Amino acid sequence: MTETAGPVLLCDLDGTLIDSLPDLTAAVGRLLSEMGRAPLAEEVVRRMVGDGVPKLIERALAASGGAPPPEALAGIVARYLPIYESMMTARTRPYPGVPETLGALKAAGWRLAVCTNKPEGPTRGILDALGLAPLFEAVAGGDSFAVRKPDPGHVFGLLGAMAARPEDAVMLGDGANDVKAARAAGLPVIAVASGYGPVPVEALDPDIVIAEIAELPAALTRLGRGPAGSRTGTG
Repeated sequence: MTETAGPVLLCDLDGTLIDSLPDLTAAVGRLLSEMGRAPLAEEVVRRMVGDGVPKLIERALAASGGAPPPEALAGIVARYLPIYESMMTARTRPYPGVPETLGALKAAGWRLAVCTNKPEGPTRGILDALGLAPLFEAVAGGDSFAVRKPDPGHVFGLLGAMAARPEDAVMLGDGANDVKAARAAGLPVIAVASGYGPVPVEALDPDIVIAEIAELPAALTRLGRGPAGSRTGTG
């Protein structure tokens, strides 16, 4: 496959483009209720998001009465997934400015893709339901390849599917896995400060920290990457 030049923005999903915490918390709560356990508060679940569904469930179980034997985890995860998919867009919404800012970047020539540890099926379902799918050229979930973030193979697999060059790409995320995957793949990384995870993004040493997505075009300009800045009309 011939590589295509052009600026590429790889976007994390949860905590970066969308606020999915209310629905994640509700789904975890329903699963725990089925198991005879008390639900967890949103702020507790917030610190558990980012490493994929199995880790989310493992952490939720550990916090609500004890983790199950390792051999039981897969079955519990399999029960959680349909629960989550039944409510995954009940309260999940894009963060303010996401459709407008990404739409302007796309119009200015950026190639956009989603690189998330959420399973690909729910990821595509959420993007469709929120009207964001047309913005993205490609989607790679945590189950799209043999590895997931922070493994750089997740990044390289997505770039390969896009016939894109790593030297043309920038990562946008909100957590340690995004920063680590970008660093390992040799990509600059912009972090959104309002995301999820147990560690403030400032402590992860990304190239640039932004408070909200409207600051993204100016951040891309600071990196010297792609047709951002005034040409997008948003920064």
